[in-house]
Amino acid sequence: MELKKDDNAVSIDMLLIVHSEKRRAAQGAHPDRQADPGAPPQRRGGLQVVGNGIRRWQKLEGSDLHGNLVEKQHPQQTQVITSYDSQGTQLTVEVHPRDAMPQLLKKFSLAKCLQGDKNGNTRPRQPGGKDAHAYPWDRSSLKSMPLDLRQFEKLDTYASQVTVKSGLDELVSDLLQEAHSDLERVRAIWIWICHHIEYDIEAAQEKDRQAFKPTTILQTQKTNCDGYAGLFEKMCRIAGVQCMTVPGYSKGFGYQPGQSFSGEFDHAWNAVYLEGRWHLVDSTWGSGLVDSTTSKFTFLYNEFYFLTHPALFIEDHFPDNKNWQLLKPPQSLRQFENNMYHKSEFYNKGMLSAHPETSTIKTVNGKATVTIESCAPTLFMFMLNGKQEHGLLSLRKNGMKLDVYPPTVGTHKLQIFAKGNSEIYSSVLEYTLKCHYTDMDVPLPAELHQPVGPSWFSEQMGIVKPSHPEPVIYTSDGRCSVSFGVEEGISVLASLHGDDGPVTEETQRRYIFQLHREKRTELKVQLPHAGKFALKIFVKKRQEPGNYIFVFNYLLCCTNAKVNWPVFPESFGNWGPDNELLEPLSGVLPANHNVPFKLKLHGVAKALVKGQDTWPLTLNHEGYWEGSCSTAGCQEVYVMVLENANHNFYSYILKYKVNAQ
Repeated sequence: MELKKDDNAVSIDMLLIVHSEKRRAAQGAHPDRQADPGAPPQRRGGLQVVGNGIRRWQKLEGSDLHGNLVEKQHPQQTQVITSYDSQGTQLTVEVHPRDAMPQLLKKFSLAKCLQGDKNGNTRPRQPGGKDAHAYPWDRSSLKSMPLDLRQFEKLDTYASQVTVKSGLDELVSDLLQEAHSDLERVRAIWIWICHHIEYDIEAAQEKDRQAFKPTTILQTQKTNCDGYAGLFEKMCRIAGVQCMTVPGYSKGFGYQPGQSFSGEFDHAWNAVYLEGRWHLVDSTWGSGLVDSTTSKFTFLYNEFYFLTHPALFIEDHFPDNKNWQLLKPPQSLRQFENNMYHKSEFYNKGMLSAHPETSTIKTVNGKATVTIESCAPTLFMFMLNGKQEHGLLSLRKNGMKLDVYPPTVGTHKLQIFAKGNSEIYSSVLEYTLKCHYTDMDVPLPAELHQPVGPSWFSEQMGIVKPSHPEPVIYTSDGRCSVSFGVEEGISVLASLHGDDGPVTEETQRRYIFQLHREKRTELKVQLPHAGKFALKIFVKKRQEPGNYIFVFNYLLCCTNAKVNWPVFPESFGNWGPDNELLEPLSGVLPANHNVPFKLKLHGVAKALVKGQDTWPLTLNHEGYWEGSCSTAGCQEVYVMVLENANHNFYSYILKYKVNAQ
């Protein structure tokens, strides 16, 4: 109700103090819950307002609590009106002269907080049109204002090392020693909280209201999300920066894709007023993580939740008041529930978008496809029901493509991880797959690892210009030849893997014969039977110690049931990288036969084939060593070379087995 504008106009500050036992009991019935530092798995009641600094200041001009006109008071007099409702709620209103300090504020020691920002504003401005950012995200920045994080390096180091000496006022004063703008003041407070305040799981579960009070938080350096938000707000107010605590729903610890939200709010965060508009922060989630298996908190700073772009913040934060979304247009609760949830690491590691954009995917003919676009080349991996199986993940220059084939009908959990610039793979997406049909012809080899097919990563590892750029190779006769360029100083190793049949650990490399021609490596592959096989490619720098590193694999597919190729001959260390075998390619020779041999060997003086007898090979005008050998009376045949004509020592380079008679 408006007060008539005259010379005797007064201002009314209202302080609302809630003492309702029913409300308190209802709100204290549930513990707190949060996202990546996750709260306890159960939902808590509405946001507790005791000690967390939530205050709403209004003008109540010219009417009492029931809408009746208040008698005009002399401007120099102070009037206090107190009323109680049937629920035990006490409402106290003070009417005081316009320019006088409210006595109630002095009594409750809140005057300093409300003196507020440097412009003298005592009532935080509610968000309006100029605060709103366009939805969806325009990919311009992860932040709601232009920031160069390098400008904070000195301040961050300083703020993270400040210690508590006495009270909150002195702590804020110490933090502001190196802060010279509102942005830097907020940054110093944010950094200090994120590096010093631990999420208190026990207090949240036991509904310990004392843990929410700033004085208690400073003593224990533990709290829950209400305490984080309340402490952040109070410190900002002391620093002269407008700040509000915002309650709402969150997609945090225990969240299941597609779940609905109702009842009491489960989280709290902050809005801070900088450079003429509101911005969002969540110091709870910026501080660290709670391990879901051990329920232990670990400090792990997350820059993402500092001044987060509202179009990204809405993915896991839904405020009680839609205006605090700071979005145009605002999202509905139903949209919040149905929208795809990209974890903070999705954006921290440079992801831009993912398809499908829904958290639940229905397979089509037993297959589901997921694609991700990223700012830069990124390594990915996936897990289906906790295992790296039943999928083809191929890397792209800026992203990846994943085809998943669930092995059974029903509901499946798909997790996608990205590596980014760190050495650790982090979970970035999670989908629920609903499969109503499986194709029995699709099963993939269990040893098919990720990624499948050559990519920017294989180029980075020294494998270039592959003959087969696609991840899947189809062969009708069970044979294929794969070649690629190899950078100088790189050694290549390949192995073949299948789920059944004669491919064992001993023979994994015997179905592949490796040749080198003019800086290119050729892999001749013969499959032992029809089916699907993983052709794994490893590399190693010749001059460096250590093991070969897996780079990628091909999926080889053959449906010809008549395929039954034997292994290639076994090669030894003296088989030179530039040698070439034309015949015989089969590692198993027929008994009692004359078998022709033809090889190109570099840097040898003599060559021979040794079975029951010794058979010399001669060098023809084309540079090939040729000859034949009888397999009669022997079980094994060797190709041997003499590298130095002045010596009599021959080296084994190839070994063949002879079929039993």
